[in-house]
Amino acid sequence: MPRNPRTTQGLHAFFAAHPEEAHRQFFKPGLSRRGFFAGAGLATAGGLLGMTIPHYAHMPQGLVPAAFADEELLVGKDGLVLLNDRPINAETPAHLLDDAVTPTARHFIRNNGIPPEETDPGNWTLRVDGLVANPLTLAISDLQQAFEVVTMALTIECGGNGRAFFDPPARGNQWTLGAVACSAWTGVRLADVLRKAEPAPGVVYTAHYGADTHLSGDPDRLPISRGVPIAKAMTDNVLVAFAMNGNPLHRQNGAPLRLVVPGWPGSCSQKWLTRIELRDQVHDGPKMTGTSYRVPRYPVAPGDEVPKEDFEIIERMPVKSLVTFPRNDSRAGRSVEVRGHAWSGDRTVGAVDLSVDFGASWMRTELDPPVNAGAWQNWRRTVEFPEAGYYEVWARATDSAGDMQPFGIDWNPKGYLNNSMHRVALRVT
Repeated sequence: MPRNPRTTQGLHAFFAAHPEEAHRQFFKPGLSRRGFFAGAGLATAGGLLGMTIPHYAHMPQGLVPAAFADEELLVGKDGLVLLNDRPINAETPAHLLDDAVTPTARHFIRNNGIPPEETDPGNWTLRVDGLVANPLTLAISDLQQAFEVVTMALTIECGGNGRAFFDPPARGNQWTLGAVACSAWTGVRLADVLRKAEPAPGVVYTAHYGADTHLSGDPDRLPISRGVPIAKAMTDNVLVAFAMNGNPLHRQNGAPLRLVVPGWPGSCSQKWLTRIELRDQVHDGPKMTGTSYRVPRYPVAPGDEVPKEDFEIIERMPVKSLVTFPRNDSRAGRSVEVRGHAWSGDRTVGAVDLSVDFGASWMRTELDPPVNAGAWQNWRRTVEFPEAGYYEVWARATDSAGDMQPFGIDWNPKGYLNNSMHRVALRVT
């Protein structure tokens, strides 16, 4: 273990991964810690609380005091679960994603570095360069005046959504179900911007850069810089966005400017966007190489070591559905409306089916078409339960190419692309 893992690892992740070391470092005086962890022994912890901790001796090892929940990290958010504070990562419980269009307050947060402090839209510029005949430097006002402004409901999902359910565990943020959202984004089409820059022959990939800084504090290191094939970049629903749900972007969701690349891993949707470079090769920025956002190109057994050269880049996200009502492990009467959303990368969803008898039989839901390409689809079905008792509602989506959600997916080393059926426990009275 490194001597001081808390310097690059968040509080919640640190306690989860190294409970003994975290407990020792937090409650033993004299160890340098960031923020309120600076010299955070028992006396310091008490001082931060403004009083002593009478039952300190009974605190479970690894317990993070609730008073240190870092609520200021989630200002403007409602009900999100903080998974890590360095970088900030927070997911939305499934029952809070019931809206057809996700409110800004309930859009998940996935950061790789530290957000920039200066985010004044009036001083922000986007540079478009690389293999282009007409390099551009555009203010946000330039984008708004020179290109058609559009608003689209677009689904963003973290590639690691569902990682918490892998066995053996996969390293990374332990997302359950809530690293997905479909907000209404306003901006200009990336394709229009790139056409104005006049891509040179031979361009094959974009490279995205943001203003966030590396966790180490080194200004020469980028926390993340990913890209997409030029064909994906030129589709009509990839946006350079400056607003969400009719208002400026939330700071933790990329204000004042970001990319929105629906249907592909959320890491492609660069936040705090400052530059787009066009390249004649697959981009090789941070988290584009090695095993980042890649899966083995063949099935592997749980726990297998896979050579790096056998990993391939994740592109479209798989077909998936989410039950947003009723809430898991809730009580209900004999007649219940079950509802939720479904999506499938660049495709549409053709059907969502439910089972309340552990997969022995299935019933078709009412499924809405997407409001535009890249939006999730809303579905619903009133279910009549034959008698009181414990039930599980299983949801299974099938997309336009015939791909169907599995009960469980094959394991992969980084815990990506978990599109296992969503199961909701229901106690019918």
